[in-house]
Amino acid sequence: MEVSRFDVFLVALDPTIGREIKKTRPCTVVSPDEMNHHVNTVIIAPMTTQVRAYPTRAACTFQAVDGQVVLDQLRTVDKTRLVKKLGRLSSAAADRVLDVLIEMFQK
Repeated sequence: MEVSRFDVFLVALDPTIGREIKKTRPCTVVSPDEMNHHVNTVIIAPMTTQVRAYPTRAACTFQAVDGQVVLDQLRTVDKTRLVKKLGRLSSAAADRVLDVLIEMFQK
């Protein structure tokens, strides 16, 4: 399966523990393509329609639904958890995701 950064997949996240986001839900691939194309895992960020004013969330509209990419719930998952490709984030939403990641991980 071809996976690229900012693709959106339906991802089976269960089993989970504690406050981790549960269920099978849309997630954005945030790992770089060098990883996505050569290893069997990807780094994903779940997407939600519950909007919270957290600095670790990036606003997006996907398939005409407003929501957020939940960057405080990053996970590395095996590609077998990727159920179905749903589409791709817009370039504006991808830029917002990168901006939040830079803010989160800068020194």
